[in-house]
Amino acid sequence: MNRKTLTIISIALALSLPAEAQIRFGGLFKNKYKSENTELRYTIDSLRKEIDNLRKESFVKDSVLNEMLVIYEENESKSAAGLNPEDYSPELTDSLLNIWYLHRQVNEDSGGEGYDMDSVYFSSNVSDEVMKSRLESMNSYITLPYNEKVRNYMVLYSEKMPTKMGNILGLCQYYMPIFEETFSKYNLPDELKYVAIIESALNPVAVSRAGAKGMWQFMTKTAKSYGLEINSYVDERLDPFKASDAAARYLEDSYKLFGDWNLAISSYNCGPGNVNKAIRRGGGRDFWKVYDYLPRETRGYVPAFVGAMYAIRYSKEYGLTPSNVHMPVQVDTFEIRKNLHFQQVSDLVGISVEELENLNPQYIKDIVPGNSKPYILRIPFNYSSAFIANEDSLYTHRAEELFNPQTLESVKSSSASSSTGERVAYKVKNGDNLGKIAARYRVTVNQLKSWNHLRSNTIRVGQTLYIYRSGGPSPASAAAKTQTTGKTSSTATGQGTTYKVQKGDSLYKIAKKYGTTADRLMEYNGIGSSLRIGQVIKIPPR
Repeated sequence: MNRKTLTIISIALALSLPAEAQIRFGGLFKNKYKSENTELRYTIDSLRKEIDNLRKESFVKDSVLNEMLVIYEENESKSAAGLNPEDYSPELTDSLLNIWYLHRQVNEDSGGEGYDMDSVYFSSNVSDEVMKSRLESMNSYITLPYNEKVRNYMVLYSEKMPTKMGNILGLCQYYMPIFEETFSKYNLPDELKYVAIIESALNPVAVSRAGAKGMWQFMTKTAKSYGLEINSYVDERLDPFKASDAAARYLEDSYKLFGDWNLAISSYNCGPGNVNKAIRRGGGRDFWKVYDYLPRETRGYVPAFVGAMYAIRYSKEYGLTPSNVHMPVQVDTFEIRKNLHFQQVSDLVGISVEELENLNPQYIKDIVPGNSKPYILRIPFNYSSAFIANEDSLYTHRAEELFNPQTLESVKSSSASSSTGERVAYKVKNGDNLGKIAARYRVTVNQLKSWNHLRSNTIRVGQTLYIYRSGGPSPASAAAKTQTTGKTSSTATGQGTTYKVQKGDSLYKIAKKYGTTADRLMEYNGIGSSLRIGQVIKIPPR
């Protein structure tokens, strides 16, 4: 007899019982089905997570493979294996290491966030009543509503990614006092400090696909408008102190504009323009009224903010413990008025370069450019005495080696190549078209075609397009005429050199011929890594 037949017989027998007995019998069925539903939900959650992890793993592998193939194609003339040992130039090694690091970071930082939060439903042993009561008892200055979407993020942060939350809790011990002091200075709600968790998981050197950088994820233009310095030596978007100050002022301005903290937080993610558009369509200045009119990625921003705050507040109840992130308990600050290399400090004071980079991520070349103006260097407090004792000899130690003209010229060149605008490498996804991508990055279709040397509007999935947020490289004067001799040609005015691509050429080969790098050629010409025969490449000046 099958299960269905048994169920029908049981129901028939139950209906023949007295009314009181029927109620008790119905309760048994209700409890039985409730238990089965809970078990089924748990199974579905597990299956969804496995599917999401497999999709994510496949995407990362494909992405790494594509980027490695680009490097291989540029060096395919070297050997059957791709490269000979003598061909691993610093530029090429940096490219390979960068790819490895970025994809390792994707794997480490993503833990638990691969879910489709619009469709997933998380089971939890903690009842809705308890979670709602806990949220209310947090007594937040910012309104923290409880609903199914918020609940999902509360479960996500508190139960679904313990490793990542352990790392975040460890970093909180060092960074949260910085944020608390900053937001207190501007008389802003203390809870705003949790925005940095949603933005970067407290990673001071985080870089988004769109080019936003730092713990608070500032784009170049916005960062500069809030007074953050960005040049060849310093990127204050990576400075936890300076960036949190800029973030506080940005959020203060957003609150003045919208009069609602949830909308101000949303604008941090998608910009005030998109929030204003949602307000016009939704007809109210309330996050949940405009929820359906916000960009998809912004809808989950406030629920995630609530979820992160809840998980940290009740971390002990969920058995979450801070990881050892090797950040010092106390730091000391020194004003630097001369150029100083991290290696000089490491050699004489004993601090590792890695420690100095962790505490001073804004110095992107491991150089404090004190010759131009005073800068702050932070070191662990227990090294303060050694720093003071060696301060006189720090600046001269290995100075000729660490500040040789070639090194300084390399830094200067990297700055010059990026001055044409912030470049974003965008990988085409299924459903993309040039118009959609252009609208997303606020550029024109013609600009996209020009920067990527596209002859038509056709693009393919997996193709990399380069986008310049600040207008891109200046186009060569149409009036400039060239006189070609063999492969190399010079402009009639003598202002530059161009190269006509021949069969078998690659960016690496051309770069090596002219003493530059493949990356700089791409930046200078506004092109991708693919070349076509007959294409004219401008050679950047040395």
